[in-house]
Amino acid sequence: MKKLGLVGGTGPESTLVYYREINRLMNMRTNGKAFPEISIESVNLYRALGYVSDERYEELSRYLLDAINNLVNGGAEVVALTAGTMHVVYDELKDKVHVPFISIPDAVSEEAVLHNYNKVGLLGTIFTMRNDFFKKAFSEKGIDIVTPSDEDMLLVNERISKELEYGIVKDSTREELIGIIARMKEQQGIEAVILGCTELPLLLSANNCPVDCLDIMDIHINKLVRLMTD
Repeated sequence: MKKLGLVGGTGPESTLVYYREINRLMNMRTNGKAFPEISIESVNLYRALGYVSDERYEELSRYLLDAINNLVNGGAEVVALTAGTMHVVYDELKDKVHVPFISIPDAVSEEAVLHNYNKVGLLGTIFTMRNDFFKKAFSEKGIDIVTPSDEDMLLVNERISKELEYGIVKDSTREELIGIIARMKEQQGIEAVILGCTELPLLLSANNCPVDCLDIMDIHINKLVRLMTD
């Protein structure tokens, strides 16, 4: 079983889910005989988001690479970022990381191909929705990515940054997001929606979405578990 290194803290709530779920799944895969070795390098969310909002990508890349190197130097054999937004510098980082470095967009686009989706919606931070770094993996596979209206994008971003990042889960926010997805289905013809922020599954799931959900955290976690046991 390979040791896993996670760059966490972006945000703390999703980092907790990664840790809990990877432990649970690995214990199941070993018939209750083992838990995995996991190292977490928890970075400062506000510092990382500051680099993103100011488009200081070289500084963000250095900051995350330092965290990754700490994990690798501590024995991690597989590493990953635990937030979709931080993948804005994934391409700059991947050639400098000398162990398997597992991308969220790549893992989710592979899952979309398995389901034969042609058009999917994307929810996430305003940065993720407005930029191309997350969409690129899908467009390369011939899958169209669409985003909500500007007004709805601002609402989604506000609910993520002011509620979900702090573990605040409101039924009213869930209904707002379900309404946005329903409009995307009706007006834009989406077949599924990407929960493109690792906090969104705190509110949304296959049980309440009006279309299929591509839960980036669940997909990413399952890919990591498979690689750790290969």
